[in-house]
Amino acid sequence: MAEFHASRDPYATAPYGVSWAGEEKSANWFDSAREFTERWHHQQQIRLAVDKPGIMTRELYYPVLDCFLRALPFTYRKVSTKPGTYAHIIVSGECGDSWYLYRAEESWQLVEEAIGEKISETTIPQEIAWRIFTKGIDRESALSQTKVTGDTKLGQHVLGMISIVA
Repeated sequence: MAEFHASRDPYATAPYGVSWAGEEKSANWFDSAREFTERWHHQQQIRLAVDKPGIMTRELYYPVLDCFLRALPFTYRKVSTKPGTYAHIIVSGECGDSWYLYRAEESWQLVEEAIGEKISETTIPQEIAWRIFTKGIDRESALSQTKVTGDTKLGQHVLGMISIVA
């Protein structure tokens, strides 16, 4: 599989779009990243089921999170708020980071740094982030472990994000 993915032009169009990110057409790099997340999260599910330590290293888990969170604009597509504002999503822990979801005039955009007025901040522990995005934890359990400030409804919307084909 590694040879196959390495052989593809990363910017050419993949045979399938990454549907959970709302893409009918995706670049090969995104399709390869999606494939990596599939393998990583299934390994995590097995480890969780047999009570073994997970593979929570920055080298392996951060790319999964970064790929999963590319679904934010699609997840928020029907959420309306004032243009020029942003939601700050934080996955806490050594494998996590910050993601900024900016509301432009017509759509949500994932941006690399804060732009505009912050309207919500959601902090999700790294231990449960992957489980939220793969339907591996119920909403109430996730809510009890996350922290949302600002617009609570908008900030909690990320808890419904699914970054797998489900």
